[in-house]
Amino acid sequence: MAASGRSSILAPLDDGAEFELVLHTQEENVPAYTLPDPLALPSGQPVQDVETWRTVQRPRLLQLFAQEIYGATPALDLDISFEPLSYAEDALDGLAIRKEVRVWFRRAGYQCYMDILIYLPRQAKEEPAPLFVGLNFMGNHTIHADAGITLSTNWIPDRSPDPQNPDGRVVNNRATEKARGASASRWPVEMILRRGYGLATIYSGDLDPDFDDDFQNGVHPLGYKAGQTRPAAYEWGTVAAWAWGLQRAMDYFEQDTQIDAARVAVVGHSRLGKAALWAGAQDERFAAVISNDSGCMGAALTVRAFGETLAAINLNFPAWFCENCKRYIRQPEALPVDQHMLLALIAPRPIYVASAEQDKWADPRGEFLALKAAEPVYALFGKDGLGVDTMPGADQPVGSVMGYHMRTGGHDITAYDWAQYMDFCDSTVIG
Repeated sequence: MAASGRSSILAPLDDGAEFELVLHTQEENVPAYTLPDPLALPSGQPVQDVETWRTVQRPRLLQLFAQEIYGATPALDLDISFEPLSYAEDALDGLAIRKEVRVWFRRAGYQCYMDILIYLPRQAKEEPAPLFVGLNFMGNHTIHADAGITLSTNWIPDRSPDPQNPDGRVVNNRATEKARGASASRWPVEMILRRGYGLATIYSGDLDPDFDDDFQNGVHPLGYKAGQTRPAAYEWGTVAAWAWGLQRAMDYFEQDTQIDAARVAVVGHSRLGKAALWAGAQDERFAAVISNDSGCMGAALTVRAFGETLAAINLNFPAWFCENCKRYIRQPEALPVDQHMLLALIAPRPIYVASAEQDKWADPRGEFLALKAAEPVYALFGKDGLGVDTMPGADQPVGSVMGYHMRTGGHDITAYDWAQYMDFCDSTVIG
């Protein structure tokens, strides 16, 4: 990035043309913009009551996000079954109940699965526990060193810090025993359990591996019609497939008597934060929705074009969103929606957005401003906004039903973040 905070490169597009990809990370380079009003109907008239929001505006906005950004999930007539993999009532030195459930998806001779790893506080034997659920990047076995967690056998990216000297956690895109607990700093399991919450996680690659293979693996083939080999331009990309998996986890939670399915908060970091937001927007069974550093096409405003942009994310990760989204690479301002409207779709349920001070690529200010711009929809329901007009400094959480903080440090999810999420859920989901 140039000293001015602005740089550009020429990037090839699918049509053979070259596109000047401009990136900036300084406020003075933010273009002038006008945000679409989440309460404005196509006629120009405002939404004035909850009924109109629920029956007219909310379905309209959901459809726009589906057809223009994430892709619509096709109608799926599946055989879904839950297979218990393991159960232990004395996990983590007696602190937790640990269970693993394999969820099978089958249709027309094709099958795949996702594994849900669940830790519950011991009192869940007598009283159902509230729960956080989120996807992970590298396999369930990476969130804790617990040897009782099943080692994933699915494809896993090799993210060794030095590719010339791999760390041995992933060999030929398969996990090894060295990978156990590799991401434990992002999942403070014991702290969560001691606060009375359960934790469930799913490897995102069970649903769709995070590489572009033209949608030949994971859950996408479950939706193909006869002769179809990839999703249509308006159908689900990878982020939407991840979000769909979170919804199927909710299906399981509803039939597990040790889990209070009415008190499940969905949480996600980075690209998996985008999936958590899209899952929570679509599925009102999630009691609260938490976005951690989700950035572009997550919680950050697209029209600010700050840090990662719509163009950059679609060029670098072409499978994440539907093909229709690529139509806006040259003109993101033409999108009929922006991300504050996605946050508004979660109303009136509690929503928390978190940023990191050094994470300019995810645009912390754009995440805060998106949450602020969703306030009118929460107000329609009689819910409080953030309670501040200016962006708070680092490590200064604000809000009640709508919550926000910007943590000191960079792109990560830490024990500090989790502590704020539990405090938030104590007063909303639990209280």
